[in-house]
Amino acid sequence: MDSEHTLTAPSPPPPALSPSTRAGSDFAIEAEGLSRTYRTRTGWLRPRLQTVDAVRGVDLSVRRGELFGLLGPNGAGKTTTIKMLNTLLIPSAGTARVGGYDVVTQTREVRRRIGYVFGGDRGLYDRLSGLDNLRYFAELYAVPAREQKRRIAELLELVGLRGREGERVEGYSRGMRQRLHIARGLLHRPEVLFLDEPSIGVDPVAARELRRTVAGLAANGTTIVLTTHYMAEADELCDRIAVIAGGRIQALGTPAELRRRADGRRVLEIEAYGVPDAALAALRELPGVRETAVEARGTQQLLTVQSDTDVDVQGDVLRELSGIRLGRVTSREPTLEDAYVAIVNAS
Repeated sequence: MDSEHTLTAPSPPPPALSPSTRAGSDFAIEAEGLSRTYRTRTGWLRPRLQTVDAVRGVDLSVRRGELFGLLGPNGAGKTTTIKMLNTLLIPSAGTARVGGYDVVTQTREVRRRIGYVFGGDRGLYDRLSGLDNLRYFAELYAVPAREQKRRIAELLELVGLRGREGERVEGYSRGMRQRLHIARGLLHRPEVLFLDEPSIGVDPVAARELRRTVAGLAANGTTIVLTTHYMAEADELCDRIAVIAGGRIQALGTPAELRRRADGRRVLEIEAYGVPDAALAALRELPGVRETAVEARGTQQLLTVQSDTDVDVQGDVLRELSGIRLGRVTSREPTLEDAYVAIVNAS
């Protein structure tokens, strides 16, 4: 399949905010009706033009100094929204301001005030040392020469790479690379830091160190927008969370407020091996069952069944799974992840 992306014409930009308006705003990020539409050409013999609405009218406000989570399934519009806010994509419609500056008409001012850290191995030079990477990016970010040495030393201490900065990045672990990514994104002292799945592929110990670093940045006043697939990470770190699905914000609130979306439910967790789709379909039809989900864990599956709290579904569920090899069966209270599944499935 071949695809070609072209951008629809953006809406006329709003008038620029005055300096006094910027200084007085309590919000680091403000978005109204933010949308992004792609026109995609598919097919070889008979190419067709398709319109894809990646983001459909997102309204969002992030307070200064807030650690804000943006959660959603793959293809929900998370990364597209982040890229519009950090000027890497032009909105098809709507407006957005970061630090009081418009992301379309005042791109240079926005970029001076933001840092962008993404998960994975891209964005660093493997054959350079960690120190040389930071020196190179300090030049790109126009950090004054007289400040570079002190700033780099501060960041190496902050992200826990002091003593390892002279080693080539190709010898760094995934966790060390991610910490170097964060240091790179902080070189120019951004007001707003975008973290796009920073802990993806990172082992549990390194992920804990990353969370500690991120929490410390927020405590020191940096506004952070975090996207992640790890609900426990979002629950631990975020002041507020928005759940996006189908290109729209489906829920917004504190982790505690979102968890209440699963109030009145119980959760049954079952370790299983080889649950067929037909069995899952049958479980969804049982009286009292609200949601079902399966997570693959190597050769094992973790089957989660959400049900009304006043209905005991365990017996019926186990009967539907008769003949399937099962392991541990537990019942528990709902978590943020359970609420997230309920929100996404209802969208």
